[in-house]
Amino acid sequence: MEPQPVTPLPRLTGILLHPTSLPSRGGIGDFGPAAYEFLDFLASARQGLSQMLPLGPPAQGNSPYSSTSAFAGNPLLISLERLAERGWISPSSLDQLPLASGKVNYDEVHQLKLPLLKQAAARFLASAAPDA
Repeated sequence: MEPQPVTPLPRLTGILLHPTSLPSRGGIGDFGPAAYEFLDFLASARQGLSQMLPLGPPAQGNSPYSSTSAFAGNPLLISLERLAERGWISPSSLDQLPLASGKVNYDEVHQLKLPLLKQAAARFLASAAPDA
């Protein structure tokens, strides 16, 4: 049998980025407006690949490679801006929050962001349809 010719694979370019690297309110990058803008940029730049680090809650040391669960998502990646757009938190509560820049201070992020996430969850549950 004759050897089959090798079909070259198309060249692709892309980027590796963790959402915590994006600018956002609350001291940590998330899946908010900056994430959508970044994906739009990748599409306009005709990038063929985008890869993220694991998205689980970080364990001791706050490394995305060391998670407390292989299945859970990190609640700190929830966008406060998107929650405010839906009326689940007050938009004015975002004004006092620092922008994510540089290294994430997880202790501070937990203190700032988790109460707002709990507030959003309570408001969502209070307004959700009972059969939903």
